[in-house]
Amino acid sequence: MAGTTNTGVVNYISNPVSKFPKNSITIDIFGNVFYRDYDFGAGDDTGVYWNDKVAYSKETMLFLTISIGKALLGKFSFGNKLRSSQSLDFKMQLPILKNGKIDFEFIDSFIAELEAQRIAELEAHLTVTGLKDYILTEEEHSALDSYEDWEWNTFNLEDLFGKSTRGKRLKSADRIPGELPFVTAGEADEGISDFIGNDVTIFSENTTTIDMFGSAKYRNYKYGGDDHVAVVHTETLPKLASIFVTSAIHKSSHSGQFDYSKNFYAKDADTLNIQLPSRGGQPDYECMATFISAVQKIVIKDVVLFADRKIGMAKEIVNK
Repeated sequence: MAGTTNTGVVNYISNPVSKFPKNSITIDIFGNVFYRDYDFGAGDDTGVYWNDKVAYSKETMLFLTISIGKALLGKFSFGNKLRSSQSLDFKMQLPILKNGKIDFEFIDSFIAELEAQRIAELEAHLTVTGLKDYILTEEEHSALDSYEDWEWNTFNLEDLFGKSTRGKRLKSADRIPGELPFVTAGEADEGISDFIGNDVTIFSENTTTIDMFGSAKYRNYKYGGDDHVAVVHTETLPKLASIFVTSAIHKSSHSGQFDYSKNFYAKDADTLNIQLPSRGGQPDYECMATFISAVQKIVIKDVVLFADRKIGMAKEIVNK
């Protein structure tokens, strides 16, 4: 359906609906464009484009997706929705040969080169960060197996981490371009609205922000924040334990009680209670860190195997 979250995938269904083929492009009512390499159903707020007569490669379809998206960028919104018939009136830029025909050979090679470059960067990132290791340790196996038997207790945020800090307003017009991430309320780009060079309070990495809607996010970098953001000072915790705590905070603060008419502020963070695994009546941060490490390995496993498979295929092509 329409939207960018999960590339517009809102559900998995078994209803008897029209099924569209993989290697298709979808365009929703807001002009969001996505490539689909799987069979899918779609709502009436989404147009689907494919070609039964011409077998376009995946690389070509990806290139077309980006080109269409660029042509439609910023043209549609809630007040001006795109309908499928309208998309026929838009033009996109594509590389051509001297005879005026589309240069599909260039498109395919260009996308293949980009993919190879990104995969190499991913491989390097996984190696440097240690994420390439996806084999669970005995402790991690145990943490996953014993999850339902954990002892849990309720803890107050201020008691655990001291008073939360509220950011300060900095109007867009007053922002000086720079390198410091500036966090505001919202989900897009995890709330990072700008990169600034202003002299503002810099919050530490390994902390948690809660925005005006109660949405909590873990920050592993230094940043500034506006007055719609509360900072919970989890910096003394191990990184993986902080991530667990952030999830616990989000579950408590983002349950529908805060919105435009009732904002979440730092004072609300100080009174917030969260559920955490405990031992001897105290938060068991070691258990939290082990559990997050296990989850991280499970999540990253498919990424590592995908990267290894792609790199192996590239090496075979080079050797041939």
